[in-house]
Amino acid sequence: MSSGAVIVRDATPEDWPAIWLVDRTVVAVEPGGRVVGTANMYANRPGPGLHVASGSFMVEPAHWGKGAGRALCEEGLDWAKRQGYRAMQFNAVAESNARAIALYESLGFETVGTVPEAFEHPTLGYVGLCVMYRRL
Repeated sequence: MSSGAVIVRDATPEDWPAIWLVDRTVVAVEPGGRVVGTANMYANRPGPGLHVASGSFMVEPAHWGKGAGRALCEEGLDWAKRQGYRAMQFNAVAESNARAIALYESLGFETVGTVPEAFEHPTLGYVGLCVMYRRL
């Protein structure tokens, strides 16, 4: 995974469309057409928070560092700008995911806070979740 994506325990394949297919969903494909990553974009919060976008990103581990995550994130930023959002915020980037944090920082995001032990990592145990933000 390329970010602190939403994890739904015990989800079945029938649950996946409702979980992942939100306002905009895109995929990254390699030259042969094989899907190597996906992202979705949506309003971060309803009501008074409706002017801030968010997104979730996943890239197949064999393709980490090859540009798919960057392309997906850039598409998310472009989509948010086209939709008139004022900013993009990621609510849950595992602080152990240094690769994703470095990518987001290279695209202008900053960590505005970290919630201690808010994510149960499958091998590291409880780690913090970074909230990352970028004005558009």
